Amino acid sequence: MRCRLILIWIIVGLLSLPVYGYCVIEEYEYVEQFGCNYINWTRGFIQAKGIGIPTEKKAEKDHKDMMAAAYADALQNLLEVVKEVRIDFKTKIRDFSAENDIMSKIESMLKRAQVVEQQYFSDGSLEVTLLMSLYGGLAQLVLPQEIQQVESIKPVGVVTEKPVSEIYTGLVVDARGLNVKAAMSPKILDENGREAYGAAFVSREFAVQQGMSGYMKDFSAAQTDPRVLNSPLTVKGLRIQDARPTDIVISNADASKLRSASENLFFLKKCRVIIVIE
Repeated sequence: MRCRLILIWIIVGLLSLPVYGYCVIEEYEYVEQFGCNYINWTRGFIQAKGIGIPTEKKAEKDHKDMMAAAYADALQNLLEVVKEVRIDFKTKIRDFSAENDIMSKIESMLKRAQVVEQQYFSDGSLEVTLLMSLYGGLAQLVLPQEIQQVESIKPVGVVTEKPVSEIYTGLVVDARGLNVKAAMSPKILDENGREAYGAAFVSREFAVQQGMSGYMKDFSAAQTDPRVLNSPLTVKGLRIQDARPTDIVISNADASKLRSASENLFFLKKCRVIIVIE
């Protein structure tokens, strides 16, 4: 019996080792915190923790009960954080009504969240950490329906040669100091209110796979990130659009650069966009 208990605690100890790369937040990452739970907008996942408290039962049964309680608590906390995910300037996931069945589908999806860490504390309690992607199934459910699958993009009108310097591989928007909020469907507009980037520019395939935009805190890191490849157009955000904290205004001149070559539509279609915020 004693050997069996030792084996159980050895297994528990191995399970308690963290999955590195998920629980450590790097300085350049933009994270929206909710207590000890958070949305990592840079790497595109939601993380939540739950606690299980030991009882006076036999060790083996107590462990199972505590594990179940910690998992249930983490699952509830994960749901609460998912509800805080912004779709656009006016909508969060919590705003979806029960009638459209989205929330029930999300709740079913949560049960497939990955257990990335289990940690025991000196008082005998167990903390379970769950992780869920912002992309894939969740994005498919909540992204606006106007984001459609875009096939090949063909130039219209007269095709003229553009200098290599005007052909870009991605877009980096410096929106630091504007109090911008991260969202799954942001917009970038020129000074006249015309969209330079938004739902109409992207293919749903890429928006579901990696989100319409990446978010980072470090400007230099954003400029060299693989998402925007080796030659991104870098623009400065002037302000947010009206009272919409997810939508950014850039200058007419920068918007013109973005529109200057049909080749630039290819990287917009593929969501090769990073917004730098604080």
